[in-house]
Amino acid sequence: MPADYQEILDTAIQAAAEAGDYLKSTFGQRPDVEFKGRIDLVTERDRQSQEKIYRLLKTRFPGHSILAEEELDEKKDKESLWLIDPLDGTTNYAHTLPAFCVSIAFFEQGQPRVGVVYAPVFGEMFQAVRGGGAFLNGKRIAVSTEKELGKSLLATGFPYDLCESEIDNIDHFTRLLKKAQAIRRWGSAALDLCYTAAGRFDGFWELKLFPWDTAAGMLMVEEAGGTVSDFSGRPFQPFLREIVASNGPIHRQILSVLQSARPQS
Repeated sequence: MPADYQEILDTAIQAAAEAGDYLKSTFGQRPDVEFKGRIDLVTERDRQSQEKIYRLLKTRFPGHSILAEEELDEKKDKESLWLIDPLDGTTNYAHTLPAFCVSIAFFEQGQPRVGVVYAPVFGEMFQAVRGGGAFLNGKRIAVSTEKELGKSLLATGFPYDLCESEIDNIDHFTRLLKKAQAIRRWGSAALDLCYTAAGRFDGFWELKLFPWDTAAGMLMVEEAGGTVSDFSGRPFQPFLREIVASNGPIHRQILSVLQSARPQS
């Protein structure tokens, strides 16, 4: 691993562990739920998790910028940016479904350098550093080697404005459902990306995501040997709203199906 990012990585792992362990300790206790949209939830646990991460990052790196999901946009050094999702999978968490995680990424000069995703109930800590590979609980991971879309297990999700917008991913889902072996809707984009990196999924696509949803996971897939792009096949950046991630061999096959669907953006 590049030595320059050891402190960054250590801090991200510590922050994810502290926030994740807090979420695990309160898991199963029904939280008070607020709605940012008709089906877009937020709880006090999201905010408490975010506060724990923020305090640690601010202490260790006071000059860095921090962009997080729950109304936190602290701009300082634009060249050094942290992207935080303190609870990815809030709906799962609120319904006591254990598929949720904490996602933390560090960007330097607009490029992902460090990513950490922690799923506390499963006890899984994913980590990646640019040029240093991707790991799960200290063991290197790699994407799958499947070459046929018809034998592939894919993952996706649906946007929170599903009921109000025609840009809803349903046409994409229907077409890929008939082409792939199967599709899973896990409810956490960060975990979907990590599972693609670990070879559990062969590919993943989604639209209308935010930077904190994809920042750590995209690096995980790339460092595990996979491919990440937008729906047109162009290089992906977290501030884009659509993502396709795969093991590589099936990437063009996924893109071909997505591009055959009705326009979604």
